[in-house]
Amino acid sequence: MLTAELINTSIPRLQLQDTVSKALRLINDFRVTHLPVVSADKYLGMISENDLLDKDDLKATMELLQDDFLRASIKENVHFLTAVNFSNQFETTIVPIANINNDFVGVITLPDLLKTLGNFSGATEIGGIIVMEMERVKFSISEISRIVESNEATLLHLNTTTNPDTGLLTVTLHLNKKEISAILAAFERYEYDVIYDFSEEKFEDNIDINYKHLMNYLDI
Repeated sequence: MLTAELINTSIPRLQLQDTVSKALRLINDFRVTHLPVVSADKYLGMISENDLLDKDDLKATMELLQDDFLRASIKENVHFLTAVNFSNQFETTIVPIANINNDFVGVITLPDLLKTLGNFSGATEIGGIIVMEMERVKFSISEISRIVESNEATLLHLNTTTNPDTGLLTVTLHLNKKEISAILAAFERYEYDVIYDFSEEKFEDNIDINYKHLMNYLDI
């Protein structure tokens, strides 16, 4: 999905003549950390709530605060994960979008990003989750997929991260099946190190264990 498909035009934009007081009011009303500033539809940057709160003169205009602007933006024809990275990098709840001529197009809000990211990762699908740790040289998508599919399951999403301390690869699998004991056994046969899993069986086992603990407590 491209960023253009997620643009939200309801978030207000500031003009250079707008005051600190107005900007803070809008930030509070729309519950965002930043607001874009434009002039003649050209994107100038974003002003943050923290920078605004540092100002003693609430009547000061954006024109006087341009040194505080965060001038970064992303284009409207890039993958939405670029917007996710922007939000993480600059710790902002909105991501400004500008075209190749630096005309301001709109923003993407953090809730819209999270919703899209959830759909992208398969979070809306209810299924088992397996987390494994391995050396990078052992990582093989084709073999992992084969093991999953040989147990009549589908790999909905695969994500990898690297542990900065050990250099090991953490591989997270999201499957379309809730009952994954057979898949776990298969990975163990192939000597994969499963460090965590969540499945329907485990959920039911936890309920049963908690129930037994409660009964034992009531018998005291």
